[in-house]
Amino acid sequence: MYDLIVIGGGVAGLMAAGRASELGLKVLVTEKMEKPARKLRITGKGRCNITNTRDHSEFIEKIRNGAEFAETALRNFDNRQTTLFFSSIGLPIVVERGGRVFPASGKAWDVANALEYWAKDNGTQIRCNCEVESIEVEDSRVIGIRTSQGEMIEAKNVLIATGGASYPRTGSTGDGYVMASEVGHTIESLRPALIPLQIDEPIEHYRGLDLVNTGVKLLVDGIIVEEQFGDVEFTDKALGGATILQISRSAVDAIIAERRVEVELDLKPALDERKLKLRVNREIEAMSETTPFRVLLDKLTPRPLHAKIAENCELSLRTLATTLTDQERDTLVKTLKHLRFSIVDYRPFEEAIVTAGGVSLNEVNQKTMESTLVKSLYFAGELLDIDADTGGFNIQLALSTARLAAEAIASR
Repeated sequence: MYDLIVIGGGVAGLMAAGRASELGLKVLVTEKMEKPARKLRITGKGRCNITNTRDHSEFIEKIRNGAEFAETALRNFDNRQTTLFFSSIGLPIVVERGGRVFPASGKAWDVANALEYWAKDNGTQIRCNCEVESIEVEDSRVIGIRTSQGEMIEAKNVLIATGGASYPRTGSTGDGYVMASEVGHTIESLRPALIPLQIDEPIEHYRGLDLVNTGVKLLVDGIIVEEQFGDVEFTDKALGGATILQISRSAVDAIIAERRVEVELDLKPALDERKLKLRVNREIEAMSETTPFRVLLDKLTPRPLHAKIAENCELSLRTLATTLTDQERDTLVKTLKHLRFSIVDYRPFEEAIVTAGGVSLNEVNQKTMESTLVKSLYFAGELLDIDADTGGFNIQLALSTARLAAEAIASR
């Protein structure tokens, strides 16, 4: 008989297990993969953005869904306490641009190992290659779990921390949603979040193009619904980068609703249209009469964008720059400030950083993370219908909800 069984050995599962063990509970973590924290080990392009140093109000603004629900967990264990925690268990950290917190080594593996060793040092048992088939309930109370091998393991409490449905190769295949549903919980519509978006043009025209300090707007049915500023990347499959990931949740919902979705890029955000027009005129005045339009574009934009800009301006790249009329120069300025790409789809779950949707927050006690339907059943992390922007916010939510659940179980 265990005091607590944690299903899932990811960031939320290890935090909950380690904290519960630290408080004197007998804890077992079941992990279906061969090693704990597989997803954590590759997150942040292998660097792991642990949390973000923004103050509480700014942090809350970065949560796309479930901000009010997460308040209690975040106040119980916030970003400041997270940085102190990791330092205390022997993981040096650094703060980078935008308040993003990383391990000083730059290795996500070090974060995963630090959590695993801390949990084990506190007495947590971790059983890998152990897949849970179901949660056993009697008289609306958890009594244990049953593994895929048919083994029944008894427990006073069970916490599901299986993660979402993104990066399934790391073990996040949505098992927790099935378990929660089987005991009566509502699962809000699942869809990928923080995901690259596909454009309606051949991506090979732009592959490898990285734009920095770019203004980005998301338009739905021609109306601006979101704005960002920062980096944009054109991968070999889709439009990506930090700004695109931030707006992708709204874009995905609009695509599912079959609405018209566009991304607009401001290639010269530091200049308004009047100042940009003066810049264009100065460049043209310094050119000879035989200089083609493409040379002017070389001075203003990266080459992979030239064909699209010329098409929008209804000009040939061979057109002589000095022959551009005042109206054509105005059109060029507007194109540089409002270059649009139509979005036709989003990439699959396999490429999503997090999952939007999940266990309904209406059926979970925000002060304890306990189910309101099944006694002694708890939830933590991405499995819940909570998601946030990229930048360390989602991992912090996983850590905070897990910590709160562990302390609630121990106090009981």
